Amino acid sequence: MLTKVTPDAGELTSLGAKFSTRPLWQRAALVGSPLILLAAAATFWTSDPSPAAAPTAPTVTVAAPIERNVNQWDDYVGRFEASRSVEVRPRVSGAIVAVHFTDGAIVRQGQLLFTIDPRPFTAALAEARAGVATAQSELALAETNLGRGRRLVESGSVSQASVDQLIAKERSARAALAAAQARVQARALDVEFTKVRAPISGRISDRRIDAGNLVSSGDAGGTLLTTINALDPIYFTFDVPESLYLKSNRQRQGGEAGDVTEIRLQDEADYNWRGRLDFTDNGINQNSGTVRARAIVPNPNYFLAPGMFGNMRLADGGTTAALLVPDAAIRTDQARKIVLTVGKDGTVAAKPVETGPLVAGLRVVRSGIAKTDRIVVQGVQFAMPGSKVNTRVTQIRPTEMAAAKAPTQTSPSASQATLAAN
Repeated sequence: MLTKVTPDAGELTSLGAKFSTRPLWQRAALVGSPLILLAAAATFWTSDPSPAAAPTAPTVTVAAPIERNVNQWDDYVGRFEASRSVEVRPRVSGAIVAVHFTDGAIVRQGQLLFTIDPRPFTAALAEARAGVATAQSELALAETNLGRGRRLVESGSVSQASVDQLIAKERSARAALAAAQARVQARALDVEFTKVRAPISGRISDRRIDAGNLVSSGDAGGTLLTTINALDPIYFTFDVPESLYLKSNRQRQGGEAGDVTEIRLQDEADYNWRGRLDFTDNGINQNSGTVRARAIVPNPNYFLAPGMFGNMRLADGGTTAALLVPDAAIRTDQARKIVLTVGKDGTVAAKPVETGPLVAGLRVVRSGIAKTDRIVVQGVQFAMPGSKVNTRVTQIRPTEMAAAKAPTQTSPSASQATLAAN
């Protein structure tokens, strides 16, 4: 049985006196030791004995690549050229008496452009015709004399030598008549050439010679009157790198279409002009490593003009099926391109891929992934190969605005693609 013992006042006074007579270090030890034990006990009972909580796995957004039919193109920069160009020069010399066109107008083949004073040539034509009449008269006389001589040679009145001379004169007169007739044709051509007509249809330049000026013809070319460019159709010329030239040829050998071209001008967002490849040069330039090629483009309203620059895309193998992923999902690992995929157990893996052009805001992946893969499209910075992640599933959608917007600058060796019509 426990009993409560209460010290009286005298005992407390005696203990106080004994405590006060102890050295300072003993008094500090007596007072501090219980406090230290109390603090240690409090620390022991308030500490958490459970282990530290493990960090949570990051969450990334994944999506399966979409499969679409796309038209792939190779891009080039080139310049328009006239399909035909003619320098109009006179074929006879003389004075210009009239100009029959407006500078810069569209002219048709055979349209009258200039008139050269025809009077000297008309007079020369009349003289040539008179020469024909003289030659005809001389031929008639030679034929009459030859007939008379042949009748007389039968009776022995004229020798055979005389008849032979008459035959020669008749042939000479006949040749003289042919020459006179040829001179008439030549003088008639000169009269015709006094009317300078358009040799081709197209847009004419300005007149280089006004009425009243003398012009000359000659073997050196004669005086330049104006020029005409045929613009419908018009040519688009460009240089093809050797690598793309080889690829295009191999596609043609494989039966793939590769001659369809689409062109846009510098102020256009869409490829509004259609054409077809109709010529490649017969050799590669050794200095530039390119081959000159040409496309022919219809231009019925004569809007396109020689010298204009344009961006052209050439069909690269026609319509093909392709897998598309967001361009942000493509990462660069030294010299290769990779995408991050997430397996069923949440493990991140890196897959090397071969990429193609952008289409509708998405990147074409030619090889390296399957349409069942789960591609990391958001949160790529949190996904490390071999790590575990949580996933949030979304769907990839083409961006129509990106599909319609044309690139602001195109490299001669770049490629692009467009979604094929369903």
